[in-house]
Amino acid sequence: MRNEMEITFDAISDNEGFARVAVSAFVANLNPTLEELADIKTAVSEAVTNSIIHGYENLYGYGGVKGQTAQRGQVNPGKVKLYCLLEDDILHIQVTDNGKGIGNVEQAMEPLFTTKPELERSGMGFAFMEAFMDDLEVESEPGKGTTVRMKKKMEAGAWIDRED
Repeated sequence: MRNEMEITFDAISDNEGFARVAVSAFVANLNPTLEELADIKTAVSEAVTNSIIHGYENLYGYGGVKGQTAQRGQVNPGKVKLYCLLEDDILHIQVTDNGKGIGNVEQAMEPLFTTKPELERSGMGFAFMEAFMDDLEVESEPGKGTTVRMKKKMEAGAWIDRED
């Protein structure tokens, strides 16, 4: 079985929950376990949150001033793209932004590293994504944005007839 979806939404904190629910609904036909669903929702939440607060610096809802970013005094009109592909029992998730990008991806992926300590960010976003998913890749270029790719083998989907 193969199924895919793609949605694009404004880079605001209100849409983090939307992204979590969209991916949950997308995998619902596999009848995932509660643990699988929690893992996926957490990883998607972390990736989307990173795009919003780090990529676009839209801080409203994350300890920033309502309707303001750290630098511009307005909400960045950026978009976050969420793409999901289900191939048999493997879920592929891609979260992309066209924000400011990451200068040093390796450093950004270190547990406890954060560029926003004033927002009480734990620096565990990439660590959680890595822990809850089976594979994680991060590509980024300063000034051009970031793409996070994750994979998860859905144990609940093992019953799928592979001859479709």
